[in-house]
Amino acid sequence: MPAPDLRSRFATTLLALRAEATGPDPYEYADRLLARWAEPQRRYHTTDHLLAVLDRVDTLAEFADDPDVVRLAAWFHDAVYLPDRSENEERSARLAERALPEAGLSEEHTREVARLVRLTTTHAAAPGDRDGAVLCDADLAILASGPEAYAAYTAAVREEYGFVPDDAFRTGRAAVLEQLLALPALFRTPYGAREWEARARANLADELRGLTRLTS
Repeated sequence: MPAPDLRSRFATTLLALRAEATGPDPYEYADRLLARWAEPQRRYHTTDHLLAVLDRVDTLAEFADDPDVVRLAAWFHDAVYLPDRSENEERSARLAERALPEAGLSEEHTREVARLVRLTTTHAAAPGDRDGAVLCDADLAILASGPEAYAAYTAAVREEYGFVPDDAFRTGRAAVLEQLLALPALFRTPYGAREWEARARANLADELRGLTRLTS
């Protein structure tokens, strides 16, 4: 999907939530965010990832309390992304807290968007957190991709961490996979549990076995 269509999707979402009928041009904020998502250090966390998450939020919208708030959180959830930094989610949430009130969003909606962005640090949505479950499931749905798409995903992640030596990357990636596999459930929505859970666990287990062979 070309950037103009993404711009329109952002503007539509922001206008649906904005407290007042008039306010700053939403397309200016869309352009600022899209510039962040197009930064050169990104290989997986690109506009393609943003688009995929937005599409999955649409798929899961019936399970959300406020799908438009979740959509805004998707726009901001990796808006700040530096592979060598560990506080990207926090910095992304703070960006939302600065930008959204200026763009005309209410304090309540801004606070909820920032909360959802911070939740993507762990993807551990609490029981009953319907909006959190939708955003986290949408973000993790890549794990349930078919073989070619999953291989492209893992290759892009490795490229983002190209500054990390192979042995260290394999060790760190294996730890991430083990943590994910240890979760009682990767997906919290009924759709995610039904459509993505089994495939995602199979992909994670296959990737972990491959990394184990390389390190043994």
